[in-house]
Amino acid sequence: MRWRLRVVHTTGYRYDGPVAQSYNEARLTPRSDDRQNLMVARLETVPATRAYKYTDYWGTEVNAFDLFTPHTELKVVASSVVETTGQPLPAVDASWNDVRSSESVDLYAEYLEWTSYVPKHRELTAVARGLRKGRTPQETVLAVSKWVHDTLKYQRGTTGVHSSAIDAWQAGEGVCQDYAHLTLAMLRAVGIPSRYVSGYLHTKPNAAVGETVVGESHAWIEAWTGEWWGFDPTNDLPIAHRHVWVATGRDYADVSPLKGIYSGGAATAIEVTVDMTRLA
Repeated sequence: MRWRLRVVHTTGYRYDGPVAQSYNEARLTPRSDDRQNLMVARLETVPATRAYKYTDYWGTEVNAFDLFTPHTELKVVASSVVETTGQPLPAVDASWNDVRSSESVDLYAEYLEWTSYVPKHRELTAVARGLRKGRTPQETVLAVSKWVHDTLKYQRGTTGVHSSAIDAWQAGEGVCQDYAHLTLAMLRAVGIPSRYVSGYLHTKPNAAVGETVVGESHAWIEAWTGEWWGFDPTNDLPIAHRHVWVATGRDYADVSPLKGIYSGGAATAIEVTVDMTRLA
């Protein structure tokens, strides 16, 4: 199945006093690959400014913009149209020897590293090794994703943007960011290169053409088992036409949708909305 989707991601900030200047980066532009085709993308800000684009180390398109006009509010609107389709399981299922070969470890070393979001943990390593027994690398990815899906309860407010995989596991609940980080921690524990994916999820599987729904900023994982492929542990689903990918990295820190620094008033309110329309 192939869909054409319009995504409108709006972020609004309000400050308790005038902000004199700010320097910002937005990672909000969907990318193109064999499963997804970006047709058009645009970034607008209020107050208006001029953005310049570059591609970061991880292959993500970044829109950088600076504001030197005093302001008490900032709105960033990222609009895009993409065509998406499903992603079948890869035909290639590498052996454990392939995944752990010196060539693979050297090529994908950064996706085997521990980070503050994806730390090493003895108990989780033991669980991951248990799930690995008798399974191929590809089967292990699916088993670990299923275990994370069944172990965590989806709950907003328990964890925060800086919470690690261990925080979510100990709490027993979290959001998509936590599901992805916990899955990555377990896959890396058994030597499977794996990375964090940020993007969007259309929330209505049977949406009619022309229908707009409230979408979700979403996160899932990709693993290398002979080739890169994705899976959504939050929903225990393969990546399909309702998933729109934007960025990949070692963890959330590499793909943060908006970040920056500013001088002046403190942010007192942040509002984020994602509207998704099926066009075809």
